[in-house]
Amino acid sequence: MMIGFYAVIARGNMVKKMVGLTIFQTSVFMLYISMGKVANGTAPILTGGAATPYANPLPHVLILTAIVVGVATTAVGYALIIRVYESYGTIEDDELIKMIEAEENEEASDA
Repeated sequence: MMIGFYAVIARGNMVKKMVGLTIFQTSVFMLYISMGKVANGTAPILTGGAATPYANPLPHVLILTAIVVGVATTAVGYALIIRVYESYGTIEDDELIKMIEAEENEEASDA
């Protein structure tokens, strides 16, 4: 989890930030799936036999949904990075900030 967090905070390249977010997101998925694991747990299907520990299927179902949403938002993030590159010619944070500040200063001096 901390590797992904570090990549988001420390890197200036937007693609590397997206990779860091994906690593962070995957670690959260693994955390929730591990909480749904029960030692010697079985599927929650009642057979009328002796009481046995059952594994909770809800975390697994929720994570399946989260994976689908995560893939979709990652695709949107990469699409936005492509549009930024087409518009500005770079995907580095510091270069983009300088370009945007230069545009704002230019607009302010024109007004």
